[in-house]
Amino acid sequence: MSLTPQRPVLAETLMPAFGNAEAGLWLRRAALVAAGIAVLVLAAKIRVPFWPVPMTMQTFAVLSIGAAYGARLGAITLLGYLALGAIGLDVFTSSSAENSGLAYMMGGTGGYLLGFLLAALALGALARKGWDRNPMQMGIAMGLGQVLIFLPGVLWLGYLFADAKGWAWVVEVGVTNFLGAEVLKVALAMLLFPAIWRLVGSARS
Repeated sequence: MSLTPQRPVLAETLMPAFGNAEAGLWLRRAALVAAGIAVLVLAAKIRVPFWPVPMTMQTFAVLSIGAAYGARLGAITLLGYLALGAIGLDVFTSSSAENSGLAYMMGGTGGYLLGFLLAALALGALARKGWDRNPMQMGIAMGLGQVLIFLPGVLWLGYLFADAKGWAWVVEVGVTNFLGAEVLKVALAMLLFPAIWRLVGSARS
C-alpha cells in the first residue's frame, strides 16, 4: 500500500468530465488520447535546427503527456501512437511512405520507441505523487524519464550496430548528440509544469 497520497494530474484538473459521470469520463479519456496522439505526431515531424543534430520536441511531448495524463492514460496514448506506426502510418520522426510500419520500428529507433512507453508510465506515476508541482522534483522526474528512453534505445542500437561500428559510435550517435537538446527540454518542463499548477491554484483561490 502506498503511503503517498495519489493526487489528480493536470489533465483531470484542467479538463473535467463531460455530462453524465461515467459517459463523460470516457469522453474525456477519448478526447485526451486523440489529442495526445496528434501532439506526438506533430512533435515528431517538426524539426528545430540544433547542433549537432536537428531537434524535435518528441521526447518532451512523451514525458509531458505522461506527467499531464497519469501513468494509465499516458501509456494508452503511447500505445495508440505506436499502433498507428505499426500499421504503416507515417507518424515517426524519420519514417516515410517507403520506410514505415513494423520494419521501421525494428530498426535503429526501436529501443527508443519502447523507452517512450516506459518513460510515460514513470512520469505519470511520479505526477500522481505531486512531483510535477515542484521544479526540482520535476527535473528529477524528467531526468529519470530521459534515462528510460535512452537506455533501451542505446541497448537496441548496440545490438544492431555495435559489432560493426563499436560502442563508442553507438553512444555518440544514440546519446551524446542529443544531450544538449534534452537538457533544454528538462529545464523547460521544470519551469512549465510547476508554473501551470501555480496558475491553477491562483485561479481557484
